[in-house]
Amino acid sequence: MFAINRREKIQQIVMEKGSVKTTELCDLLGASPSTVRNDLNYMARQGLIQKVHGGAARIVEQKSSKSEAVLIPDYIESNHFRFQRREMQHKMQKEAIANVALSYIRDNQCILLDASSTTLTLAKKLLPFNKLLVVTNGIYTMFHLKDAPNVDTVIIGGFVSKTSGFVEGVIGADILNHLNVDIAFVSANGFTEKEGLTDFDIYEVELKKCMLERCKHIVAMLDSSKLERVSSSSFLPAEKIDVLLTDDKIDARLLRKYQKSGINVRICPCNDEEKRHESNE
Repeated sequence: MFAINRREKIQQIVMEKGSVKTTELCDLLGASPSTVRNDLNYMARQGLIQKVHGGAARIVEQKSSKSEAVLIPDYIESNHFRFQRREMQHKMQKEAIANVALSYIRDNQCILLDASSTTLTLAKKLLPFNKLLVVTNGIYTMFHLKDAPNVDTVIIGGFVSKTSGFVEGVIGADILNHLNVDIAFVSANGFTEKEGLTDFDIYEVELKKCMLERCKHIVAMLDSSKLERVSSSSFLPAEKIDVLLTDDKIDARLLRKYQKSGINVRICPCNDEEKRHESNE
């Protein structure tokens, strides 16, 4: 069993049971104690589970800077596992892309993050900055940043999706008229040279269009599995993307094709340590 599949199974077990012992996971997965411990350590570093003595537990609350418990609302918790599964998919590539995306951010900027799991990976790396204003339609992004001491967060109002943890529709889009966004970081379900960035939820697509209208620069964060894939609705043409960040698994011929067309592609190399973690045990 590949590491990514094993960790998805661990995540499912922890979400269903609330807590689980390492020995029990070994029996259920047919894996050695050292392999399971490595998985638990990795998942704990990513904030997906809580390490406890002899096993792991589900994360159901966050601690604020004032040591106050902030419970996740029921409507978010009920879909939390679904979103975490998305986070686990191509995790190594998302980490590499987010690490490079950090190089485009400076203190005192206003940045926009969409509601994707890829930009949430970036949001988790923003704590070292001294001053940032983050605009987002992502519920999970908002919850992660709400207690960050040097990050102010603006959540775009609207209809809250019950299945994906994001705000959709243009009801609250007027707030964007009062902001000057320096740089936007967005992901998508698919990208092609002809269709640009595409997604499957037409209501979220409409909001994304509004979100990107007032942004000075746009960075697309797409792992290579999303390239040459088309979803139902386009929200940004290829020529509007300032930088397309993708991982080093991109096909060389496809990379040359994009570059020849004038698309500014930047390759984000995956960390060797993460590659070892993602390899088959």
